[in-house]
Amino acid sequence: MSPGWVLLWSFLLFLVMNVPVAVSICLATWLTACLAMGSLDIAAATVAQRMATGVYSFSLLAIPFFILSGLLMGRGGIARRLMDLAAALVGRFPGGLALVNVLSCMMFGAVSGSATAAVSSIGGFMIPEMERKGYGKDFSVALTITSATTGLLIPPSNIMIVYALVSGGTVSIAALFMGGLLPGVVFGLLLMLTAAWICRRRGYGMQSSQEGQNVWRAFKGAFLSLLLIVVVLGGILKGVFTATEAAAIAVAYAWALSAWVYREVGWRDLPELLLQAGITTAVVFLLIATSMAMSWILTLEDIPQQVSTMMLGISENPVMLLLLINVLLLAAGTFMDMTPAVLIFTPIFWPVVQELGMTPVHFGIMMIANLCIGLCTPPVGTCLFVGCGVGKTRMSRVTPEAIPFFLALWVALMLVTFVPFLTNWLPAALGMQ
Repeated sequence: MSPGWVLLWSFLLFLVMNVPVAVSICLATWLTACLAMGSLDIAAATVAQRMATGVYSFSLLAIPFFILSGLLMGRGGIARRLMDLAAALVGRFPGGLALVNVLSCMMFGAVSGSATAAVSSIGGFMIPEMERKGYGKDFSVALTITSATTGLLIPPSNIMIVYALVSGGTVSIAALFMGGLLPGVVFGLLLMLTAAWICRRRGYGMQSSQEGQNVWRAFKGAFLSLLLIVVVLGGILKGVFTATEAAAIAVAYAWALSAWVYREVGWRDLPELLLQAGITTAVVFLLIATSMAMSWILTLEDIPQQVSTMMLGISENPVMLLLLINVLLLAAGTFMDMTPAVLIFTPIFWPVVQELGMTPVHFGIMMIANLCIGLCTPPVGTCLFVGCGVGKTRMSRVTPEAIPFFLALWVALMLVTFVPFLTNWLPAALGMQ
């Protein structure tokens, strides 16, 4: 059996055995390296070296900073003020709380870059509130977990930093940030339309709310929170600082806002927040390290070129090939976390889409949009698990309620895939590609 097949089947076997994803990747990579090199010791040393060099990147420092800033925003009252603004903008419409939920997740994602942080911060308030106002609990959880994924497309986004790293310098983080803006809005709008349709059919929130009357007051309350987007993106686009430096500035800004302006976070809260950020960062970086080692094995065994030749041999029709890639990514997203999926599948599919004339920004946003759906689907959907925990319900009850939202996300994915304008226009207009 060739080393490539050993890598694939051993990785799948470890996953079926319920071995954690990062450990599965590491063991499968080590076994394949042993077969390729013929020595246990050399293989172990080489894999360890590849893991160490995989996370030795200045750009990756942005991830722990953005994680910490997201925690500060959730604890420091920023999320609540964004929800107040969302309620002021769309709360007056029938089914308004559902629309508020989606818009809040979009705005919180725009300042935190984390889907799970959006589920816990926004969902912790919105799910009980929607249930109290007569919306179904499982419907509310399903809406929250799918809406939270928009934060991974609307900049800043941690996963875009990971993709920029694995793309080997072919695309900048700033270009990815700009490329994800319009697709993120499209995802959010389609989710809002779907939620409004379901609310109308079921009679959820059909009485107009009074929450939409103090728009100016809500905007003033959320202005300093929204200013963070301007500071981070404006600084990156103007070349004042890098994405990593922007992440550090986001932490300082979020701390100043939470501790000194809103006064909802104190020094005594800092150790707990730092510990949470450290644990999350450790998990993410272990996934990155092991996935980078696996990517090295894939390249060593010429797997990307073999896959490219095979797929181009199946069909030369760009539509069919893009649909096939989407199906494979959607399937991968159901059992693999987002970070290792990006690190593993980017070098595999990049030669194929390059033949189709896709830009690195377009492919990156298409891949991230695919894997966003996987965050909400069983059996390994991170947002699904967090949402069920926040809503105190079961996955088997939430999944059927999420099907209409999955369909909306799929329609948005098709638009992102086959309408390159959505991803390429802003970076091109700003001279980034």
